[in-house]
Amino acid sequence: MTDSSSDEFDPTAPDHREIGRQMVDDSTGLGSVMAHAYRGEIDRVGTWRQRLDETTKWGVTLMAAILTWAFSSTDNPHYILLIGIVVVTIFLGIEARRYRDYDVFRSRARVIQENLFANALDPSQGTESHDWRAELSRDYRRPTLKVSFHEALANRLRRVYLALLSVLLVAWVFRITAFAPRQDWLTTAGIARIPGIAVVAVVGVFYVVLLGVTFWPHERHAKGEFREGDPDDWKENR
Repeated sequence: MTDSSSDEFDPTAPDHREIGRQMVDDSTGLGSVMAHAYRGEIDRVGTWRQRLDETTKWGVTLMAAILTWAFSSTDNPHYILLIGIVVVTIFLGIEARRYRDYDVFRSRARVIQENLFANALDPSQGTESHDWRAELSRDYRRPTLKVSFHEALANRLRRVYLALLSVLLVAWVFRITAFAPRQDWLTTAGIARIPGIAVVAVVGVFYVVLLGVTFWPHERHAKGEFREGDPDDWKENR
């Protein structure tokens, strides 16, 4: 028997190998272990949710500042709105990356909710996945991202960024048309030596790509949380 008082950990020693089993014996219980694990996952979900919100907040703040400055004077160049589109797109990329990390912990929390808590409340429905403990164990051993970058981009575009970028597009179109009534709008859209038609073409292609990323049908891998349903099923109206 290996001396348990030793500070060195020997994974081949029987008493050290039994540490994992002792965590779920009658005195501790798997339920207690899972409660602490679930609390930790929810805490990380909240942390990453706040990081997502921070990115969105900065995107909205920047957009508001650019819109205010762009329309404060007719002498201000219209391309500041295009710069705003580029910067908000950068925020979109940052938020998509953060969403992939957020989804890792949200997926774990949903596995525990669906298969442990839901089954404890109503065992008649069974578990969503018979191998959920093995799946969760594998993910704890080797954490993996659950969604692709493309799916993360599409999610953030649908939820927030397509609306923000659409506002900037409408503002830019208004800026090169209504604010320059004495010039052809294609001429006004030009930037330095870049002709207006080239600028318009680039902006048009960019937004077509955005729409394609947002609405192109693809298999969804993110583990869903909310479902549409009849609210009267939860709370009866009186």
